[in-house]
Amino acid sequence: MSVNAPVVLVVEDEESFVEALKIGLKREGFRVEVARDGLQALDMYDIVQPDVILLDVMLPKMSGIDVCRQLRKKTMTPIIMVTAKGAEIDTVVGLEVGADDYVTKPYRLRELTARMRAVMRRSPSERGGELSDATLSVGDVVLDPDQHEVVIRGEAQSLPLKEFELLHSLLANAGRVLPRETLIDRVWGSDYVGDTKTLDVHIKRLRSKIEEDPGNPTRIITIRGLGYKYDKQRSA
Repeated sequence: MSVNAPVVLVVEDEESFVEALKIGLKREGFRVEVARDGLQALDMYDIVQPDVILLDVMLPKMSGIDVCRQLRKKTMTPIIMVTAKGAEIDTVVGLEVGADDYVTKPYRLRELTARMRAVMRRSPSERGGELSDATLSVGDVVLDPDQHEVVIRGEAQSLPLKEFELLHSLLANAGRVLPRETLIDRVWGSDYVGDTKTLDVHIKRLRSKIEEDPGNPTRIITIRGLGYKYDKQRSA
C-alpha cells in the first residue's frame, strides 16, 4: 500500500464490523486505524491525524455523538456517522453536532467508500473549480475562502467544513435559485449516494447562524420543488 494512502480512523466496537472494514477498506486503498471506544477515539485522533473518520454512534465509554461534538471543537476532518437501521434521531443529532454524512448498518462497502471519498474533497478546486477563491460579501455576511473565515453581523463565526462550503455556494450565487442536486454535487461530490436529508440538516444549521429569526428565514430561502436561494435583497 502506498505511503500516501488516505488514513481512515474507524471507531467501532463490534469486532465483526471491524475486521470486515479493515479488509475491505485496505482493498480500496485506505490505511485503516481502529479505536474501539469513544475515549480511545479522541486519543487516537491526535496520534493518527486521519483524513476521514468513520464513527459509530453506539460506543462504550463515550457515545459517537459526544465524540463528534468534541472533535468538532478542534478539527474539520470529515466525519461519517454510522447508525443502527431506523435510528432517525441518531442521524439528525449526528448531523447537527457536525458530522458530514451518515450511513446505516448494514451498509455496502461500495456505498461507504463512495461517501468517504465524497466528504474527503477538501476544496472547491478539487471538484472542478465551481467556486472562486475571492472573498464574498453579501449584506452583513463576509466569507473568505482562503482563510476559511466567516464574519456575520461583525462577529467571526466558526463553521464546519460542509456548512462553510454550502454557504460559499449560496453566497457565490446570491439571488439565484440553486437546485438541491446542484448543491449536493458541489458540496458532497457528484458521486454522493445518500438522500437529501443531509442537505436539509446543514441548511437548518446554517440558518441558525445566519438568520436573525431562523424559524422565519429571510436570507436562505426555500424554493419549493427546486432548492434554495440566498436572498441578497433581504440581506442587504
